[in-house]
Amino acid sequence: MKHQQHSVYVDQGVYQLHLKALVPHHVSATPVLMLHGAIENGRIFYSSSGKGLGCYLADQGFLVYSADFAGRGLSKPHVSTGFDQSQHQLICQDIPALLEDVYQRHQQKVSLVCHSWGGVVALAALARQPALLSKVRAIICFGSKRRISVRSWQKTLQVDWVWNKLCPWLVQKRGYLPAKQWKLGADDEPQQFLRDTIHWINHHHFVDPTDGFDYSAAAQQLQWPPAWFFAAVNDKVLGHATDVKLLMQESGLAGAQFRLLGKAQGDALDYDHISMLTAAQAKNGHFRDLADWLKTLG
Repeated sequence: MKHQQHSVYVDQGVYQLHLKALVPHHVSATPVLMLHGAIENGRIFYSSSGKGLGCYLADQGFLVYSADFAGRGLSKPHVSTGFDQSQHQLICQDIPALLEDVYQRHQQKVSLVCHSWGGVVALAALARQPALLSKVRAIICFGSKRRISVRSWQKTLQVDWVWNKLCPWLVQKRGYLPAKQWKLGADDEPQQFLRDTIHWINHHHFVDPTDGFDYSAAAQQLQWPPAWFFAAVNDKVLGHATDVKLLMQESGLAGAQFRLLGKAQGDALDYDHISMLTAAQAKNGHFRDLADWLKTLG
């Protein structure tokens, strides 16, 4: 590896947010903050052996910080201890705190790289607090969708039955979603956060279920920084290209760059929701292209 890894924490009072810092031996580029999706943590972007998009960008000279949302990963305490958090808190408190921490460390604008639901909450945080945009260089989203409009047997199974029915039942039994134990995902989920995601997946309007804030209306008024959205041809439900484009439209980013990852598009693999961030072949494809693009932004 051409980088070192260590942990830092952002103190939020009764809980601490973990950031895995991936620091290149020779810094030649700007800071990057990575935000994961639901039932996962920051390790979707990195590994101790140097695999993943975060490690790749660090080896290219970027200062990379991969976050664990509250209650997940190495953030303290874990949801299994009884800790709970809502999506509203993440949008209004934690994402601004994470962005501010990375910005203050380097006094440079930060590029946001998001996977899945991480893109939804990141865009919501920026729409709600537009002053944060002065600290953002670029926004990159992989498989990010809010609504799931596609219809298929996979959607019926994964969303209608598992996410909307089985997961709330597990929450009632345990007080949190034990997604890792049930092999539903890489990490567990706070109960209120689960309820909030279910609400948004099934509602047409990008409006906060806690206080009614209209994220879509606010987003349409913003001057967004450069943005790039990725979807994968084998991502049939969790980040279908149709729903990624829906998020772009309702966030005022319909004109942003969009790329579909698959063999027919010239890629090495027909990528899916996870492999677009984990497959070794990505280093010679969209990982490289993304790093080159970020470097052109200064």
